[in-house]
Amino acid sequence: MSCEPTNANHYRRMIPQLLEVLEFRSNNDLHRPVIEALELLKKYAHSKARYYDSSEEIRTSMEVKKNYVDSHGQSEVAFAFTHLLGFQLMPRLKRIKVQKLYRPHAGQTNAYPNLEPVMTRPINWDLIRQQYDQMVKYATALRLGTAETEAILKRFSKNPFKHPTYLALMELGRVIKTIFLCQYLDSEAIRREINEGLNVVERWNGVNEFIFYGKGGEFASNRLETQELSVLSLHLLQICLVYVNTLMIQSVLAQKHWQKRLTARDLQAITPLIFSHVNPYGLFKLDMKERISR
Repeated sequence: MSCEPTNANHYRRMIPQLLEVLEFRSNNDLHRPVIEALELLKKYAHSKARYYDSSEEIRTSMEVKKNYVDSHGQSEVAFAFTHLLGFQLMPRLKRIKVQKLYRPHAGQTNAYPNLEPVMTRPINWDLIRQQYDQMVKYATALRLGTAETEAILKRFSKNPFKHPTYLALMELGRVIKTIFLCQYLDSEAIRREINEGLNVVERWNGVNEFIFYGKGGEFASNRLETQELSVLSLHLLQICLVYVNTLMIQSVLAQKHWQKRLTARDLQAITPLIFSHVNPYGLFKLDMKERISR
């Protein structure tokens, strides 16, 4: 497990300062991985070590299987890396009409007559085979945390369209994206699943805009320290809002009346990302009988 080197120049460097004055406890076993992670951060708060000790472990059963993104969150290289890392990239494609399907093999000009308008060249499987070990090498580095995505992409950025491994990643990404496009177009259930997954993200962004209302949700300063404080404060408010809402929802759901009335589908749609009951501007108590002193 690696310590992210970018943390030194990131707002997360302020988290250890919070951990010095805040203490987190929970008797719920489901929360233990979070508590253990916070304890690990606190333990290494002032360490100069680049990597956590190999004996350090955080118990968690979480396994990422799918990542829902909008059109701008997908690319052919992203499709390749997510496939190598063992989970699916699930984008909602805005301009689906301009997407192309790559042919699996050469010499299949008339194999898919109904898809001919959206078909393009065949996949270069030889390139993928030649660079397979290198692609696995980079994916393993990302999985183990021994390298960052930014650092890897910088290695390709000097001349990406001549770097054989980058070209192979793009080619593999075209394979995975073609498979995804076929499934996306064929299955209404997949389209609904992606839309529902993205609705959660967009709802979260909407909550952020509501909380971070000052200056239209933009940073009012170009000073790094001020920006770090703003983002950290925003994250703290996010956590508090979700926590309070969760307690309120649990209290309501504990009532027998609602237990009988709500269906499984209703429960599935409940979210703690609500804020209509929140006043972000504070309260100003005015005594209309008292004259304002000059």
